[in-house]
Amino acid sequence: MDDERLARFEAVYEHAYGRITAYAARRCDSPQDAADVVAETFTVAWRRVDELPEGAQALPWLYGVARKVLANHHRSDNRRRARTVELDAEMTDLYGGSPDGGAELAAIGQAFRALSDDDRELLSLLAWEGLDRHEIAAVLGVSRNAVRIRLHRARRRFSRALAEAGVHHTSTSRFVPAGRSL
Repeated sequence: MDDERLARFEAVYEHAYGRITAYAARRCDSPQDAADVVAETFTVAWRRVDELPEGAQALPWLYGVARKVLANHHRSDNRRRARTVELDAEMTDLYGGSPDGGAELAAIGQAFRALSDDDRELLSLLAWEGLDRHEIAAVLGVSRNAVRIRLHRARRRFSRALAEAGVHHTSTSRFVPAGRSL
């Protein structure tokens, strides 16, 4: 990047940073989200510095970029929240009627967190992301057979951790506390 383009970007950044930050902060739920929006906005400006208007027109252009970045941020946040709602509903269906449901969920969560990062990632890709073995193999950069073996081992370790925590499961993958039946 030549000195003139760099100087133009720096001047726009210095002039607009505070206003774009305030714009994002007023529209985001947290300072961290606002910082992400601001960073992405200026990243776009950096990548598209040749399209960055001169003078007073730069600020409205940046507002337009920030608006689009913010829209993308809200869409991804809404998707994340929808997935959380679905997971919460599924967990409620599975454990809502059980008087020990909270204790069960805590034990399941503790057993899951006790697994290695690799086991948690593998089980999460399968259960939370809904990926099949072929897709998991692509994500991890390994063969389907390797996924099958790793998945078998991860499930076995998770099952063992659950049993040690006093949570037993049935063949339908519903977990029940020790000494209780469905």
